[in-house]
Amino acid sequence: MTSRLKEKYDNEVIKSLMEKFQYENIMEVPKLEKVIINIGVGEAKDNPKVLESAVKELEIIAGQKPVITEAKKSIANFKLREGMKIGTKVTLRGEKMYNFLDKLMNIALPRVRDFRGVSSTSFDGRGNYALGLKEQLIFPEIEYDMVESIRGLDIVVVTTAKTDEEARVFLQEMGMPFRK
Repeated sequence: MTSRLKEKYDNEVIKSLMEKFQYENIMEVPKLEKVIINIGVGEAKDNPKVLESAVKELEIIAGQKPVITEAKKSIANFKLREGMKIGTKVTLRGEKMYNFLDKLMNIALPRVRDFRGVSSTSFDGRGNYALGLKEQLIFPEIEYDMVESIRGLDIVVVTTAKTDEEARVFLQEMGMPFRK
């Protein structure tokens, strides 16, 4: 059983992009490579329990066990030592990636208060899109009563598009609600 988003890509998006960008080969059409979800937990250096709850919430959101990230170098002003556990991230590929993006675009983002769309300028120059969310509560799996503190999360959508314009059109065709 394939996800709705994968079916939409196979049946509609490929044809549309082939016409728009005049691709000669179907392999030139941009596709999703992976989705990376990251939660930075700076206060974990003082309280390790905070990191455990962030890992648990990210596992619920992504449907996959996240890895704990460590500081790459020491920063004295932040009282940070190299190797301290300061965050968690998960990389989604394949079916889980499509299911997560479907849930993000159709369920979670519309639940944001005063939502008018996501920024269309958050591309990195190589066809990848970065999105920051202020709170994890917009995902339906997270129970409000079980949350210890509200945390933001970063989502990076990595595509095979060569330019930002190709990636923007591709994600728009997939259903990403960009601001007008």
